[in-house]
Amino acid sequence: MSASNDTAPDFMALAFREAESAAARGEVPVGAVIVDPATGDVLAAAGNQTEAACDPTAHAEMLVIRAAAARVGAPRLAGCDLYVTLEPCAMCAAAASLARLRRVVYGAYDPKGGGVDHGARVFAQATCHHRPEVVGGVNASRAESLLKSFFAARR
Repeated sequence: MSASNDTAPDFMALAFREAESAAARGEVPVGAVIVDPATGDVLAAAGNQTEAACDPTAHAEMLVIRAAAARVGAPRLAGCDLYVTLEPCAMCAAAASLARLRRVVYGAYDPKGGGVDHGARVFAQATCHHRPEVVGGVNASRAESLLKSFFAARR
């Protein structure tokens, strides 16, 4: 598992705002942003929308990858970084690989549904064509607290 770096919290703050907004809409509180570190531009930001869109693929990561690719007009986001409040699942990790993201920075570890440092470990598979740098555990306790509060309120 990876350790955090000094630049991650700035963009993670925006990802947390998206996660909190998702929770307010009744979505699982996961937020994500894609950043072009060369310019410092945030290319896309979103929170989960699976319930609102009736779409099991409307995870925050998928939404920002789609939006950022549309914004740059290319299917590849080489050189860009993904910041997300929860370890990406296998679907989102595979999409990050296909998008050729430079780095994936995430908050809470997800032993049950994660696909980066847990579960499928997508980037560790021989069939993975692109392996971004991974930085896990950034503001993990804040992300865990947000998720636990959300699910506790629904029990």
